[in-house]
Amino acid sequence: MTALIRDLRPGDLPDVEAVVRVRRAALPFMISTVEGVAFELSCAHPASHHRILVAETPGGEVVGTAETGIAHDSPQPGQGYLNAYVDPARRGLGAGPLLLRAAEEHLTERGAVDAYAWVLDEPAHRAFAERRGYRPGRSAHFLRLDLAAAAPPVLPLPLPAGVELRSGSAFAANPRPLFEADAETTSDEPGDVAAEFDDYEHWLAHRWNSPSLDKELTTVVLVDGVVAAFTLARTDGATRYASGMTGTLRAFRGRGLAKLAKAESLHRARAAGYTEAFTGNDAGNAPMLAVNKRFGYEICATETRFTKKLTKHRTKELETA
Repeated sequence: MTALIRDLRPGDLPDVEAVVRVRRAALPFMISTVEGVAFELSCAHPASHHRILVAETPGGEVVGTAETGIAHDSPQPGQGYLNAYVDPARRGLGAGPLLLRAAEEHLTERGAVDAYAWVLDEPAHRAFAERRGYRPGRSAHFLRLDLAAAAPPVLPLPLPAGVELRSGSAFAANPRPLFEADAETTSDEPGDVAAEFDDYEHWLAHRWNSPSLDKELTTVVLVDGVVAAFTLARTDGATRYASGMTGTLRAFRGRGLAKLAKAESLHRARAAGYTEAFTGNDAGNAPMLAVNKRFGYEICATETRFTKKLTKHRTKELETA
C-alpha cells in the first residue's frame, strides 16, 4: 500500500482533525489544536509560501503530515523549513519519504537552497534523515513539568523596587511594547536559522491573535513602567500549557526577571486547572535550562535540526518508512 500526498483542506474539519491527531501521536510534547492548525494556514505570511501536506492511504486515512515553507524573516535568503510527522502506528506505508520529497520540491520551486528539519534524537529517526542526505546541527530539548503534582516556586514578595507583574491582556489596547520585546529577544535566541522580524501587523495577526495564545496567562515584567521581560503562554484550552517564548531585554538581563515572569505564569496556569506544562530550549541555552530545572521541568525528549542542500533535480527515492 502506498500513501498519496495532497494539501490539507483547511475548510474540511475532519481533515484538520486528522492532522492534529497525527501531530499529537508523533510529537506529544507540542500543543496542537484544530483551531491552531486552521489558523496556521490562514495567517501565514505570503512570503513564507507555507503549506501543510497530508499523506493518506487510498482508502482516505490520513497517516502523516508535513509543514513546509520559506523562513521569510531570516536575514539569510533561501532558508527553507520542513517538518514531517507520521503516525507511529501507521509507519511502513511510504508516507515519510513521500512527504519529504513533496516538501523539498515545494521549497526548491520557491528558491530555497537549504532545507531545515527537526528530527527526534532517536536512532531510527536520525537514520531516516541521514539516508536522505540530511546532516545534523543543533539540538533542542522538550521539557515537561507536572503542574498537578506540585506548585512552582513561590514569588519573592515584596517584588524588587520598581518591578511590576502584568498579564498580557493588560496590553490589549497597545501590544506594540510586547512586539518590540519579542523581536529583540527572538533575534538573540540561539539557533541554526536566524530570525529578525519588524512587521508589526504580521506579528499581530500571527502571534498576538493566535487562538492558542492565552493573554491572561501570558505574563509581563515591568521595571519602572518599561517592559523588561515576558513569557508568552500557549494552551490547548483544556489541560496543557506551554511557554511560547520567554525572554528578557538586553538592558535588564542578569536580574532574574524571566524567572519572575515564568513563575507568575505557571502559578496562574495551575490555578486555572492546567495540569501539564511544556517548554523547549536550545541544548546550548544554559541559562534557560537552569531556570527551567529550578522550576522542576524535566527533559522528556530531544530533537536535532538536520539540514540539506537542495538541488533542482533530485534522484527518486524508493525507500519506505
